[in-house]
Amino acid sequence: MTPHLLPVLLLPVLLAACARTPQNPLPDPPLSPAHAACRDEARNAPDVGQAARELNAMNLENQRRVEHEMRVAQTSAYRDCLRRNGLAGTGGVEAPRVP
Repeated sequence: MTPHLLPVLLLPVLLAACARTPQNPLPDPPLSPAHAACRDEARNAPDVGQAARELNAMNLENQRRVEHEMRVAQTSAYRDCLRRNGLAGTGGVEAPRVP
């Protein structure tokens, strides 16, 4: 193996090590069957679906924006469902909005 080939072979490994995994904005595991129902409702919320339809996997900036919009919509739908069912929501303040 030539010394010039080694960096080329190690590049994918290094890039994979630097990759970030998105965080799940909803609590896991659910606290009760009612929380699980709200979580499922939030995943299927119309706003989440609308944001998902705007996703363009070939455009990184679009992908980041849409993933953020989906997280915000999912969290909002989850908290709305919890309030409708009289369950305590998690956290105490609204997440900061990215302009």
